[in-house]
Amino acid sequence: MAIQRMPHLAHWGAFTAVVEDGRLIGCEPFPGDPAPSPMLESIVPSVYSPHRIERPAVRESFLAHGYRAGGAGRGSERMIEVSWDLALELVAGEITRVEAEHGRSALFGGSYGWSSAGRFHHARSLVRRFYFSGGGAVDQVGNYSWGTAQFLLPHVIGTYQPLTGRVTAWPSILAHAQIFIAFGGLALKNGQVASGGAAQHTQEKWLRRLAASGIPVVNVSPTRGDCPDFLNAEWLPIRPNTDTAFMLALAFEILRLDGADHAFLATHTVGADALLAYVRGESDGIPKTPDWAAAICGLPAEQIAALAARLVGVRSFLTCSYAVQRAEHGEQPYWMAIALAALLGQVGLPGGGFGFGHGSMNGVGNPRRPTAGPEMAVGANPIRRAIPAARITEMLEAPGSTYDFNGRTETYPDVRLIHWAGGNPFHHHQQLNRFARAWEKPDTIIVNEIWWTPTAKRADIVLPVTTTLERNDIGGSSRDRFVLAMHQAIAPLHEARSDFAIFADLAARLGHEAAFTEGRDEMGWIRAIYAQCAAANGAAGIPFPDFETFWAQGAVELPEPDEDFVLFADFRADPKAHPLKTPSGRIELYSAAIAGFGLKDCPPHPTWMTPQEWGGAPLATHFPLHLLTVQPADRLHSQMDFAPLAQSGKVAGREAITLHPDDAAARGCAAGDTVRVFNGRGALLAGLQLDAGVRPGVVVMATGAWFDPDPLAGAPERAGTANVLTRDVGTSGLSQGPNAMSCLVEVARA
Repeated sequence: MAIQRMPHLAHWGAFTAVVEDGRLIGCEPFPGDPAPSPMLESIVPSVYSPHRIERPAVRESFLAHGYRAGGAGRGSERMIEVSWDLALELVAGEITRVEAEHGRSALFGGSYGWSSAGRFHHARSLVRRFYFSGGGAVDQVGNYSWGTAQFLLPHVIGTYQPLTGRVTAWPSILAHAQIFIAFGGLALKNGQVASGGAAQHTQEKWLRRLAASGIPVVNVSPTRGDCPDFLNAEWLPIRPNTDTAFMLALAFEILRLDGADHAFLATHTVGADALLAYVRGESDGIPKTPDWAAAICGLPAEQIAALAARLVGVRSFLTCSYAVQRAEHGEQPYWMAIALAALLGQVGLPGGGFGFGHGSMNGVGNPRRPTAGPEMAVGANPIRRAIPAARITEMLEAPGSTYDFNGRTETYPDVRLIHWAGGNPFHHHQQLNRFARAWEKPDTIIVNEIWWTPTAKRADIVLPVTTTLERNDIGGSSRDRFVLAMHQAIAPLHEARSDFAIFADLAARLGHEAAFTEGRDEMGWIRAIYAQCAAANGAAGIPFPDFETFWAQGAVELPEPDEDFVLFADFRADPKAHPLKTPSGRIELYSAAIAGFGLKDCPPHPTWMTPQEWGGAPLATHFPLHLLTVQPADRLHSQMDFAPLAQSGKVAGREAITLHPDDAAARGCAAGDTVRVFNGRGALLAGLQLDAGVRPGVVVMATGAWFDPDPLAGAPERAGTANVLTRDVGTSGLSQGPNAMSCLVEVARA
């Protein structure tokens, strides 16, 4: 049989699937992609991995006793392969039973995770659509990436859209900015990935142009490697979690130097008087001077003052990585970055102002017309119940208890059935030992999955799912100028079925097939999604070809915009004609709404608040190293952790931990050692590597290793799953985001 080539897509890039005799043999990068991801190498071994789930399976005691078996055996009992008919009957029976006995609010269909780049076979969309069309279920809101800022920014600037990548375009920055400050850096490895995939990896292109422009770049981060060497960035090795104090001191100096744009503050903001009184120390007796900040941030006061002076009277652009807000009180640095840009009068100017995520994913600041990408409708949730994405452990531990969230007091539901599809919470959730105990509580756990992930191993019923190569789909990102066809390249392996086929069968058994499928099959839905996307673009003056032409070509390329987008340019030009969607219509440096919430952990203006765990905490006498958990360079979260590329990055067979050489020497450790990393929440084993570009007192681990606890009580986790150590507490009562970056540990030779 001749070799066939078919267009396809992953979150880490578009590619051509190469098939010979019905077998996938390679993945060729999309033509014209300036920086294809090496992760394409992991696709073939992942498709044919021995970790694939071949047939439906049921936990042994659950098969014998049903939900009365209890959850203590999850993860340790044998999984018994069964027929599809039996597996689906068990699932349908449990959904029916739980609804009859406890109501729809006892069903959990949130299922957070990246899953597929395809917009139709997107697992989280389909599991939600299935449960919503059947009467509703408890959902999740927010995310683990930028969930803290998602609920803060509407109070401050009226929208969270800048988090999705629509910020001032790179060409505007290159043409007009005179200094570029990156809080949390501009890590090149993160530019491999975009939600929904991308045909072009553009982050490196823009950063190289930034380097060539001569615009000074300042990397405010505990790690030098958060900016690529070619940027020649000035590195300010700040103590983790102290960005807010650093920014407050910059503001103090700008005021002292008479560098504030008081006219802009008067016409485009509210609450400046309250914030500036705090900065000067008039409201709390503590002037936020560089000397004050130096003791907190671990940077010389002279360095802080010098940077502030460089910001006065020039066009400046400030960006914060997503990691900066994934910490206790993570709202504060994002709010203060906006305040700093407003104080300087830079918001809405070409090449000036603020943005988020330039070092966190591909496509941020990419020039693109503001039209919709392909999208699968999930419908409304009839029961209108959801929890913040990162609060699942508390929900399982304490049903009926209350919690603060975005100005409301909410109650945790009593969830008896979890249906997870397309994600691995035993990677991305914090404090995994605690989460594992809570995971035992529900009556029933169902997992749709491709591979035997740690989550699949802890299910009662597992349903094997196809990879993207075994089905048709359509994809594309709102920050990439392509809509992409995803042709089925190979037949489904083993007994795997698509999530859509699984949910359609279940919906038929439960009596809501018509509501779920709307009478469409796979290609019917792909055509409908394309038609909706084409209509939206057509209304904006961008004609799309008919579906057959698109499908044959494999992609539609959108034209570049006619002019560079500048965030809030219209608002700056005329704040009355183009008000923000805040209560005042302006940037809220003091939020009366947040003040009304009465939250002790989220004041009404940007404030320095000490985290419970940071280098200046009393706990640091016992656990003196601040652990930063970062995205891996060789996989997407925990996807493909078993593939050769990811395995080649392990040290001593485990996930790597990076220490400054002085910290390692003080502990008698050397590169390549297996070390024990521990705190009061748990311990893990990791392989040691050294880097003088890490601030002393800081250690760095990538997330995504597959959770592998030792069955011996008290023994360290064996794979190096960093979230064994992180603390599971909300960032604040405003946003309840994940708190991964506020974590103290100690390291010793194993």
